[in-house]
Amino acid sequence: MGTVYSIERTNSRAEPIVMNKTNQFGGRVRYARGEYEAASLSADEVIEMFTLPNGARVIRGELSHDALGSSTTLSVGHAAYKNADGTAVALDADEFKAAAASTSVTVVGIAATVALGRNTVIDADEDGYVVTATLAGAAGTGTIVVQMEYVLD
Repeated sequence: MGTVYSIERTNSRAEPIVMNKTNQFGGRVRYARGEYEAASLSADEVIEMFTLPNGARVIRGELSHDALGSSTTLSVGHAAYKNADGTAVALDADEFKAAAASTSVTVVGIAATVALGRNTVIDADEDGYVVTATLAGAAGTGTIVVQMEYVLD
């Protein structure tokens, strides 16, 4: 049986030692939360919930909501933004969670897998990276909360 090493462990074993980034090892966990009270919010509305700073590494998140109405769905993604080198990045309504029924009270994980944005490192200009929730299917009424944990420094 052999031994293999993660990138971070390899860095710490190197001579001279290669420092790991604080968003990989030893960083402080931060919390972002956005709440929106929908009052007959139209379908296909994008709700800007909060902004994550450049360099943040997404750890995990959660979407919770009331029963928003029949035929409604919610997804969690990001607004259009520019990355640090100025390149435009289009809105992605389901970067962190694909659209799913929001017809009953629910609490569900977001950024739950690598494919859904877990461990994403934010590459944004000084305006940051806006996390969004998108209502689709039908108009909805009720509370929508998105929260995320991330590490920065």
